[in-house]
Parts: sequence; structure tokens; C-alpha cells
Amino acid sequence: MTAELVVAIAACVAAGVALAVVLGLWRRTSRLAAAQSVVLGQGSADLLEFAVSLQGRVDDLYRAVDEVAAGLSRVDRRVDGAVSNTAVVRYDAYEGTGGQQSASVALLDATRTGTIVTAIQGRDYARIYVKDLDRGRSSVALSPEEQEAVDRAMAR
Repeated sequence: MTAELVVAIAACVAAGVALAVVLGLWRRTSRLAAAQSVVLGQGSADLLEFAVSLQGRVDDLYRAVDEVAAGLSRVDRRVDGAVSNTAVVRYDAYEGTGGQQSASVALLDATRTGTIVTAIQGRDYARIYVKDLDRGRSSVALSPEEQEAVDRAMAR
């Protein structure tokens, strides 16, 4: 064999190896491009642009969550101030009367603030008393029935 023939064969083998390497790299690149198109869609954006736009969306989501949390806080304050705890206690205010015609009604919010309305029914008269409660304290002493109405209302 001549030296030229050996060099030609070596060059052909090197060209074949180079062709195989190029085909392998082309296949890997096309698979990578297909995987990237699944993530990015069919747009022309690259992965960096996609990451930047995704970060912008995440930032928008954080702002929206903060707005919802602030709205919930306002709603919680409004609900805490609403009449949400009620109870009625019926009883006989005087001996000899029957049918539990007297009653105390507690109308309170979550902080034990509200009003207690008591209607005392006698044989020939009826009286109504209204007492305010501020965080569980009244400026006027509560009767046992009124206190029971407050306790029942707050137990719910």
C-alpha cells in the first residue's frame, strides 16, 4: 500500500466519524428544540425571554394575592362588627305567672358588643328594658336571665 492510499483511507474514516458526530449532535439539538417548544409554545421567544415573562406573571400573581388578602381583612373587620351571636331566654319573671311570657334577647357581635332587650310580662303590665354591652361590660347590672342570654349567644 502506498502512503497516499493510507492517508486517503484515514481521511475517509475521519470524515465518517465526523459525519456520525454531526448527525448525533443534530439529533440532540432537534430533540432539545422540540422539548423547548413544548415549554415555550410555537413562539419565537427563547428560554430567557420566557423566564422573564414568567417572572412578570408571578409578580402579578403576588400583587393579586396581596389585594385579595387586604380585601379579606376588610371583610373580617366588617363581619366582626356585625350581629352574629344571638340567643333568647324565656322565663317566668314572677311567681304565679305561667307560660314563660318574659324573655331576654341578646344581640351581640364577635367582641361581645351589642344590645340586650328584656321584656318582663306581669299580670296587668309589660315592661321592656334595653341594656348595651361593650366588650362584655354593661353600665347597668345584668339580671341572671340576661347574663344567661349573653352566655348562650357567645357559646354559638
